Amino acid sequence: MKTDEYILPLYNRLDIAFIKGKKSILYDENRKDYIDFASGVGVNSLGYANKKIVKTIKKQAKKVVHTSNIYHIRPQEKCAKKIVELSNYDMQCFFCNSGAEANESAIKLARKYGNIAFNTPKYKIITIKNSFHGRTIATLKATAQEDKHKYFAPYPDGFIYANDINEAISMIDDTTVAVMLELVLGEGGIFMQDIFEVQKLEKILKEKKLLLIIDEVQTGVYRSGNFLISQYFGIKPEVVTLAKGLASGIPIGVMMTNLKNVFSFGDHGSTFGGNHLSTAVCNKVLEILEEYQNSGKLDENISYFNSCLQYFVEKYPKIFLQKNGFGFMQGLVLKDEKNLNDIVNFALEKGVLVLKSGKNIIRFLPPIIISKKEIKEGFQRFEDAILNLSYIKKEII
Repeated sequence: MKTDEYILPLYNRLDIAFIKGKKSILYDENRKDYIDFASGVGVNSLGYANKKIVKTIKKQAKKVVHTSNIYHIRPQEKCAKKIVELSNYDMQCFFCNSGAEANESAIKLARKYGNIAFNTPKYKIITIKNSFHGRTIATLKATAQEDKHKYFAPYPDGFIYANDINEAISMIDDTTVAVMLELVLGEGGIFMQDIFEVQKLEKILKEKKLLLIIDEVQTGVYRSGNFLISQYFGIKPEVVTLAKGLASGIPIGVMMTNLKNVFSFGDHGSTFGGNHLSTAVCNKVLEILEEYQNSGKLDENISYFNSCLQYFVEKYPKIFLQKNGFGFMQGLVLKDEKNLNDIVNFALEKGVLVLKSGKNIIRFLPPIIISKKEIKEGFQRFEDAILNLSYIKKEII
């Protein structure tokens, strides 16, 4: 019996449904358990059934879930203050519901800035090849992957694509207002930008009074070890976007900026953005993760995770070229892209969830609070999956 006959076929779903979770483990309808190295594509930062989050949701739901931004929302104000403090940037926040919406907000902010800050309006935004910024019409066009642009034209003008940061610098002209950048490409291959090139770009943009927009939708909220990966790069962007891990499964997005006087009343908004429930949960998530980072456990477990990935690169050179990424956002690069689907499916059979990135990368985005025991068990299962590849089996025999 088809169970999704009333759902549009937009996802090539794996044949599995989960019914509950605990910490970094999920359970399917047959009660089989899975170590989660995917965390809902980087969303479930605290894993599953965290008692403090469950309590927070229940407590807030008994009070008020939503009123709209027509009125003051105290949990939102507290959340904005905490996000700004953790970022160490002098910024203000706009709350929405997703990463795409956060990036859409950043694009609108940049466009208005370009219209009011210069004698001749500037509107062009440069993005980097294989970036991913969302699925709305504007953020899809900002995404520098031509194969994702089919069928949905005409698009808004003003987005151009550079192969790398140095080319982006060379493309800056009199109509450019901003460069939008993922410091680690998420969907585009877990490729980390060069720190010195990013710093060079920032310096040039500041000299020209142009904007650096950093998309931290996937890299943010301690996935790198710090609250923001941009903190490692030693930069001060004008705009940062966040989403995924902020509320560990409750929809939320944030566009934060030091351009505090560009937007005016009515320029932008969101019905659901930053409501009582999402920001109450976000406050608790940030409290838990800040304490976790301060304890030293996060750095310790990221180091262990790194060593496990390096083990696979060294032990299976016929399968993997290298590991890419940073912190708890990493990938194993396959020598043969034909193995990508097999490894993901074999891993599922063995009880470990991994993701794809690009055409030849196994992506790992575990919950931020994943334990060393869960990491060890997950990679043991992953190795069992690797051993299912036919040519590896022959070598063993």
